Parts: sequence; C-alpha cells; structure tokens
Amino acid sequence: MAYQTISPYTNETIKTYDFSDQADIEKALSTGHELYKKWRNGPLDQRIDILHKIASLFREREDELATIAVKDMGKLFKEAKGEVELCALIADYFADHGAEMLRPTTLKTIATGEAEVLKHSTGVIFAVEPWNFPYYQIMRVFAPNFIVGNPMVLKGPSNTPGSSDVFGKIVLEAGAAEGSFTNLFLNYDQASAIVADPRVQGVALTGSERGGRAIAKAAGENLKKNTMELGGTDAFIVLDDTDIDQVADIAWRTRLYNAGQVCTSSKRFIVADNLYDEFLTRLKDKFAAVKAGDPMDASTTLAPMNSKRAKEKLQQQVDEAIKAGATLYYGNEPIDLPGQFFQPTILTDISKGNPAYSTEMFGPVASVYKVHSDQEAIDLANDSHYGLGGIVFSGDPDRGAKVASQIETGMVFVNNFMSSLPELPFGGVKASGYGREMSQLGIMAFVNEELIVKAQKPDLSNPAGGLVAL
Repeated sequence: MAYQTISPYTNETIKTYDFSDQADIEKALSTGHELYKKWRNGPLDQRIDILHKIASLFREREDELATIAVKDMGKLFKEAKGEVELCALIADYFADHGAEMLRPTTLKTIATGEAEVLKHSTGVIFAVEPWNFPYYQIMRVFAPNFIVGNPMVLKGPSNTPGSSDVFGKIVLEAGAAEGSFTNLFLNYDQASAIVADPRVQGVALTGSERGGRAIAKAAGENLKKNTMELGGTDAFIVLDDTDIDQVADIAWRTRLYNAGQVCTSSKRFIVADNLYDEFLTRLKDKFAAVKAGDPMDASTTLAPMNSKRAKEKLQQQVDEAIKAGATLYYGNEPIDLPGQFFQPTILTDISKGNPAYSTEMFGPVASVYKVHSDQEAIDLANDSHYGLGGIVFSGDPDRGAKVASQIETGMVFVNNFMSSLPELPFGGVKASGYGREMSQLGIMAFVNEELIVKAQKPDLSNPAGGLVAL
C-alpha cells in the first residue's frame, strides 16, 4: 500500500511518499548502531536537554502539527491539539525523571561483595506504529528510549506519513544526533528484514492483532525482545448505584472520541438492569446531538473515520451483527457529507454467538448489555479474548475499585474517563498484547539490567560467596 495522505474529509489525495529503499534502511541501521555505541557508556545530560527542546517545539508548533494530523487521518482539530500537548508532556516527563529511573539499584545479598543492577541501553529499537494517534504513538516509544540511549527506527502507518515525517524533522531541529530517530516508509517484507537485523535489539508494535502476530513471530524467530499493544473490546461497567447524570455525560465521550478509533475506547457498555433503559435513552440523546462536519471547525463534534476502507469495514461489521440478531437501537444511517463519516450507532441484544460479541469495532458503534449483578458484569467483561482497558462507575468508589480489580485487563479507571499520561503504565493482557509503555515500567522495556557483584577478594569459606557449580 502506498504511503499517502488522503483527507478523510474531502477525499483529496494531498501527497504521496516514495518507499524507502535498501540504501535508506542500511543508513538508518548503521547510523543508529554507531550512535548506540557512542551513547551506551556516556552521560545522558545532553539528551535530557534535547528532549526538553523537542517538547518546546511541539508546543510552539502546536497548530501546524495538529493541522497535519487532521489532514492525515481526519481527527477533530481540538483533539489533535490535545495530542500534540500530550506528546510534549511525555517528552518533558522522561527528560525530568529518566535519569532517576535509570539509577543503579543496590541489592541485599548473602553473596560476598556488593551487588547492584545497572541499567544500560541495548541498541536500535524498531517501532511499528498506527495511524489513530500519529504523534503520541511514536512519542511514547521514542521519549523513554531516547533517554535510555536506544536509537529508534520507525515504520509508520501508510495513511499518516505527513505526521511521521514532521516528527522526524522536529527531532533533528531540536539538535538530536542523526540516527536518534529515523522515519522510514517501508513495506512488510522490509519491516521483517529489519526485525531480523542483528543491530536491532528490540521491537515495539501498536496495531492490529494480525499485525502483532506477524511482527511477534519475526521477533521470536530472531530472539528479539518485543512489546505489543494490540486491540481491545474495553468494558464500561455501570453498577446499580451509579449517578446516571454523571455517567451519561462521560459514556458517549468514551465512545466517540477520535471518532471511536481508539484501542482503549469503551466498546461494550455493561449496565445494571435498574439503570439500563435510562442509560440507553441518555446515550441515544448524546449520539444524536453530535455534529458531523469539517474537523478544522470548532463547532464540529463528530470527525470522519480515517479512510474509506475503515468505514466500509465497520459498516460490514454492523450489518453482520444485525443479521445475526442484534437490535439496532439507534443509528446506522448515512450522513450526507462527502467525507468518511459514520453515524454513531447503538446495538443491543447481542448474543454470544453474534460476531459483534467478540469482535472489536474500531469506530463509533456502542454495544450495550444488561446485567443483574456485579458478578454478572465481571463475568461478561472477562468473556473476551482481549484485555486492554476498562472503566467502572459506582456511587461507592471502593465498590467500583473492588469490581475493577476482578477484570482481566491491563488498566481500569473508576468513576473517570480513561486517560493516558506519561507517569501511568500503558498496556494489556491476553490478545491485547504484553509489556508496558510509559512510566517506570515503560522506560525499562528495552534496558539491559546488568548485575554487578563486586568483592574485594574471593571468600572461598562462604559457600554462597565462593565458587558454586550449577
């Protein structure tokens, strides 16, 4: 698939980019590897300053960057500006806290001598990232690895090349050494070859389950450490003591933000029976009130989907769900605009045999279920092969937290909109992937935790501190 920006609002092809060739790939890997060797035993002070400069440039050029993202994938301009600011927050966070996170850890041991764990860089990291947050997805891998001293090579998405391209230009403008970050326009055969290259020591992917399997297979065959953030069918649980006014104002936002194209969007609304009818009515009213239009217009509240292909796939999923017995409670009508708009839609009465029960719908479609107890809500939430995020609402936060702790997922927010912040670990379990990004956990994803035990002289009288044959 060609790398090109096609506006989801006007359907205009704005720019097409040439594929990277073998010379581009070799330059990226060789330059990155040489830079890693320079960085691995040196101070990180200069990288701290550069990362702060990158944050400043993101803020200074917020409108420009947001506009590029809107043209690339169609999100609302105000949402794109929020994404740019989040990138700046991530860069500043790892610049401020990275050195502390990477300090040696002293261990208590019965071995003779002093034991500590050092945190070293490992080498070039290859990142395969998606289109739905074309800056944030890159920054949450780049910023921690830049501080660690791992250069990064990116295979960005084919439909948001403008965002990937400008990200690389900002890194260089901030004063980063060549090879710190290299954006390449790759096909999947080229990507597999990069995974296999011995200069690459780690692979980070955010994307579909199918893409994750392919890259994880290549990484496993070449014994490369990897992290995977894949899809999700996140549950939004409404317990029977919830304030319906509070939950109604948040529920629709969790589904329609970024036109519903978020891995951690609430996709399955699991509602206590006493609130079910009122919840549906409120959700329908909120969905019906959105305004589709130019994503650059501040009055627009529903953005187009990212591409014609994505819209057609979602339409097929909705049609299959209804054919299999789901009730169309609201929506699924065409929007009379030229862009790739999809009317917010609500489905109910989804049986376990319905494909909508287990398939992720990556767009503005909500599935709503009625339950009669907390345990039934938990069981339904866990009856998914995904486990990325989730939300629980309750009038009693402790009760909500108790339910949250029983959900098989990587992240749950109680009485709150799900958010992504640099100090919070991000990632899932089951088919939603493994490993964590951001926070203390994320910065350690591709670090060599090297044990050093230092003794003044051998103590052969101490079995634990002497020569032990294993």
